[in-house]
Amino acid sequence: MMLLIQTTLELGLISSLTVLALFLSYSMLNVCDLSTDGCFTLGAAVGAMVALSGHPILAVFAAMFAGVISGFVVSILQTKMGIDSLLSGIVVNTGLYSVNIAIMGDSSQVNLNKVKTVFTMMRSLFDKEGNTALGIWLDWYKTLTVLFFVIIVILFLAFFLRTRLGLAIRATGNNSAMVKASSINPAFTTITGLCVANAITGLSGCLMAQYQKSANIDIGGGMVTIALASLLIGGVFMSRGKIAKRAVGAVIGAVLFRLVYTIALRFNMPASMLKLVSSVIVVIAIFGPYMRSRYPMFMRKLELKKGYAGERRDENA
Repeated sequence: MMLLIQTTLELGLISSLTVLALFLSYSMLNVCDLSTDGCFTLGAAVGAMVALSGHPILAVFAAMFAGVISGFVVSILQTKMGIDSLLSGIVVNTGLYSVNIAIMGDSSQVNLNKVKTVFTMMRSLFDKEGNTALGIWLDWYKTLTVLFFVIIVILFLAFFLRTRLGLAIRATGNNSAMVKASSINPAFTTITGLCVANAITGLSGCLMAQYQKSANIDIGGGMVTIALASLLIGGVFMSRGKIAKRAVGAVIGAVLFRLVYTIALRFNMPASMLKLVSSVIVVIAIFGPYMRSRYPMFMRKLELKKGYAGERRDENA
């Protein structure tokens, strides 16, 4: 059971990076980027190939740079070519399928067994002879590795979104017309925001590939649904407050979503039904806050109906 909880936490933390990317693009910039699935796979493919050449740390930066390129293409289609944001994400996501196949050497899968990764490097750090203080955490080396990246991204977002450029990105998401009237180029802020968001998505894909010791063409399938559901779940807990607090809420949402996945698997649910579970969770995550906002009005109507029914009974009496 402990191993199951640990695996759930690790996978939740890895996918939380994609949720944080969506937090930037969807919540802050107000752009629904549907290229997330392909960008996640792109990060996994680039990260796997660079790690295969013996450079696992360089693989992280290469995957993030590949994500920047993906975000740049999506944003250029939106801002310079007049293509709708949803359509541009679909177009890039479709094109990335062929790009990812080419990156992986015209293969649908890359095996990373017996290849050094950031996780094996962390394990070697904890597994030094005579280092009993670090050896206590040996069983949790993967969790600590992913947690390190998650904390770095949260701190970066908390700092970045408070800078002048970050505030301009947030203002663009709120009211692009007002931003344009303030002599700020909304196209530039959109391009920057999507590049940063997709860099984080590429990082998430790279870590997933190194964690699973493999990368395949379908590794990013459904990630945009998972990330959106996790973001909405996290918003239930921490929808307001400082950027860091909301980002932590997004991470909690990702872990809870992965926990639901694990519970579904424990009840022997077929793997083919997990996509349906994701869709149901998204609906519940959206419908829940709506019902909560409508609940006071519903109760007032119910009280009025009860009062009206009571008056009618009195009149009849």
